Amino acid sequence: MKKLSAGLLLFRRRSAEIEVLLAHPGGPFWARKDKGAWTLPKGLVEASETPIEAARREFTEETGFPVAGDLLPLGEVVQRGGKHVEAWGVEGDCEPAKLKPFMFEMEWPPRSGRIGRFPEIDRVAWFTLDDARAHILPSQIPFLDRLAALLDSSPAATA
Repeated sequence: MKKLSAGLLLFRRRSAEIEVLLAHPGGPFWARKDKGAWTLPKGLVEASETPIEAARREFTEETGFPVAGDLLPLGEVVQRGGKHVEAWGVEGDCEPAKLKPFMFEMEWPPRSGRIGRFPEIDRVAWFTLDDARAHILPSQIPFLDRLAALLDSSPAATA
């Protein structure tokens, strides 16, 4: 059975541009990585929930931001490690400085016996679609392209 994660790509309209909210993974492995390391807030789908329920739950758990609104299906991608990620776009807004991330514990450095506490994501930021393409994990770029295509064909884009 495939591992499935689900997530939301929050977007907002600023003048003529679309901006998306991306999350930078927390923990020591990601601390010095930037371009090609950001992601949409996502997490594993539990057996008792639908992917949409998981996407909404994970977004709020990982960021502390509530999310509401109509979801735009962005399909599924397979990440380099084989994990399948299903995503939806949702229009909304939030203040990145008010991030309230979920914390986890792990041994760090490896085999040291010391347990460190780290945020699952250490920061979120708004990016234009072009900037997002440079920062997001390469396997998730199709989500940006699909969102752009959906918004270009929406009634709000042509009004």
